[in-house]
Amino acid sequence: MPCIIVVTTDFVPGYEIVETLGIVTGSIVNSKHLGKDIAAAFKTLAGGEIKSYTELLVESRNIALKRMIDEAEKLGADAIIGLRFGSSSVMQSAAEILAYGTAVKLRKLSE
Repeated sequence: MPCIIVVTTDFVPGYEIVETLGIVTGSIVNSKHLGKDIAAAFKTLAGGEIKSYTELLVESRNIALKRMIDEAEKLGADAIIGLRFGSSSVMQSAAEILAYGTAVKLRKLSE
């Protein structure tokens, strides 16, 4: 399995971009079950971290990132530059997490 370099910058140190393959994305719409939503509602009364939602968002972000990387691998990319995450509420108890960036081919610079 190829190793894709993923960076938030618009370049990869030590490499030059030789080809831009296009925008790649990965997304997921996820929600917790009703029981967790009720427990979270009570937690908002007391304040503090709602761990079940934190876990949901971490899991969702990882899935979106993997889907984006999978798309870049299908294009034959060496790297994804300009990685960004976005999120939006799809409905009251469901959120979308989106990962996006630009798939590129690289060449290592001589030292």
